[in-house]
Amino acid sequence: MAGENRLKKTRNFGVVAHIDAGKTTFSERVLYYTGRTHKIGEVHDGTAVMDWMAEEQERGITITSAATTCQWQNHTLNIIDTPGHVDFTIEVERSLRVLDGVIAVFCAVGGVEPQSETVWHQADRYRVPKIAFINKMDRVGADFAAVLEQMRTKLGAKPLPVTIPVGAEDSFAGVIDLMSMDLLVWEDEELGASYERRPIPEELAQAAAAQREAMLEALSETDDHIMELYLGEEEIPVKDLKLAIRNACCGLKLVPVFAGSALKNKGVQPVLDAVVEFLPSPLDVPAIEGVDPVSGEVERRKADNAAPLSALAFKVQMDQGRKLVYVRVYSGTLKAGAEVYNVAKEKNEKVARILRMHANKRERLDQAQAGEIVGVMGLKNTSTGDTLATRDRPIMLEPIDTYEPVISVAVEPKTVGDQDKLSLSLDKLADEDPTFRVRLDEDTGQTIISGMGELHLEVLVHRLAREFNLNVNVGRPQVVYRETVTAEVSATMGFDRDLGGERQMGEVTLRLKPNPRGGGNTFHIEAPPEQVPPEYHPVLQTAVEESLTSGVVMGYPVVDVAVVISGGKFSPGLSTELGFRLAASLAIKKAQEDGAPVLLEPIMQVEVIVPEEFMGEVIGDLNARGGSVESVEPKGGTNVVRALVPLKAMFGYSTDLRSATQGRAIFTMQFSHYDGKTERR
Repeated sequence: MAGENRLKKTRNFGVVAHIDAGKTTFSERVLYYTGRTHKIGEVHDGTAVMDWMAEEQERGITITSAATTCQWQNHTLNIIDTPGHVDFTIEVERSLRVLDGVIAVFCAVGGVEPQSETVWHQADRYRVPKIAFINKMDRVGADFAAVLEQMRTKLGAKPLPVTIPVGAEDSFAGVIDLMSMDLLVWEDEELGASYERRPIPEELAQAAAAQREAMLEALSETDDHIMELYLGEEEIPVKDLKLAIRNACCGLKLVPVFAGSALKNKGVQPVLDAVVEFLPSPLDVPAIEGVDPVSGEVERRKADNAAPLSALAFKVQMDQGRKLVYVRVYSGTLKAGAEVYNVAKEKNEKVARILRMHANKRERLDQAQAGEIVGVMGLKNTSTGDTLATRDRPIMLEPIDTYEPVISVAVEPKTVGDQDKLSLSLDKLADEDPTFRVRLDEDTGQTIISGMGELHLEVLVHRLAREFNLNVNVGRPQVVYRETVTAEVSATMGFDRDLGGERQMGEVTLRLKPNPRGGGNTFHIEAPPEQVPPEYHPVLQTAVEESLTSGVVMGYPVVDVAVVISGGKFSPGLSTELGFRLAASLAIKKAQEDGAPVLLEPIMQVEVIVPEEFMGEVIGDLNARGGSVESVEPKGGTNVVRALVPLKAMFGYSTDLRSATQGRAIFTMQFSHYDGKTERR
């Protein structure tokens, strides 16, 4: 397909959800029904195509986002299956950055869970249109209406049911399509590959009519044409309904909702139809915006093969020792063997191969066109968030946000000879994962690795053994703290000394005050130019930023402070850049010492789903860990306990919870904020 027609028939979307909502099970059905695979892989058997890593198959969870391409109704679907565990949130974040639409999978029993909220708000931030699939309608406790209500209250969404379930739990039999007013029933013998449209049974007709009425009312609020037909009590053609739903979905006004059970092979095809009918093509989304690095002006690039090249590298993966970079091409054409310009690194790169990905299998392409998501080999210097363009028409696209690690462990090789190999292997893993950091502790000589949670680091240590044949000893987990000040102070420090045979001189006066928690660091210069000449401003800013990377309490980064350079002393012919720089560093250190510094520790949002009989024990344990219980909410035969707990108290919690509740409680945990509970030591 050429040009616009190809783009009209392309959909780039992701599948997102909380862990255990059935996201990968859903993706496996999509691959089977689109003919991409010839048998259905199952997560519980370790045979899911999209969970191809050995770690994923053993644990039964998704760890890395997997991309694939398939066909449905003469449309090309580029799909990314993302992890549901909070430790791997960066995989979702960077996938959402390059996708045009999302299918959010919710468990009909669990409803809107913490990680569902996180990924939903990430999608909101990138203004990505969404379709919802309420899965597991066959499970005990399934409640379609309750999940819709949670979508309204917890996500602030406006759900629009397009298919509704017939029955629930053991009696779940199919779905009613509210657009055509048909009953859809799936054949079990064919693994749900085909389904029948039947008239709606008499006993369900009234309920279905009421639901359709509610759908038309909601659509009327977003579409004048539907409103006219609805108020005139005229027959509304299905094609008009579909167009109205598409406009409301792409305009982020409504979220089409579908019901089903992926494991029982029911309800998946209507969602695939909805991807084609309701989610935007690359032509429907606004042109990508970037900055011309030469002129600094904002530039837009349309999805057009003839436009100058602009592509974003959104994921790096080590593939049998070689670097594979996942790229979304926004405009222009990327050709195998061609040279491209990495705008962020200001380096030329050679495109050795272009690959269409299917999880960890691939197919070679001669070129990738606008709107495509592909894997590229040969990009030696490219990392997550880098923009690829041509040297004569460069553009810098917005980079991808990353998260700061909250937990660290020390690692050392079991044999001294493996030290160099360890450094090399950790660097390769850090290339892949922007939330994974490696540093050498100069005081102890230990290698410290930091990440988003215990599971995150555990998986990385296992990968060292499996992929790099490197066994390591792992220390106890350490919390990654931050530092801040609690009082506003001023400090004046001068520097006047001979360094390297030259006199270096400068004096700086600054104010250091606390910013609101989460407000970040700010820098401002108020000093008159005769005290601090403008040419020294960049030097002072660099000095301040460097000084704040290490605090005076325990050497952790300093956050949430405002630094104002209020004065200084400039002596013509004597003051130097280095003098001012060192004076500023000394002044920051002095101000931190005088500003009542404290440690800030990471506080986690913990949600425990626990049977009634173990409630007292779970709440007592959370309080004993220094947590504060925020709410307790009944859910089916269980209760949901939400609490804020310091991370340092949560190590080993999963084991303690299992033994305290006979394995019947489950919990999720994600980073909430930093809080200053710990006094200076």
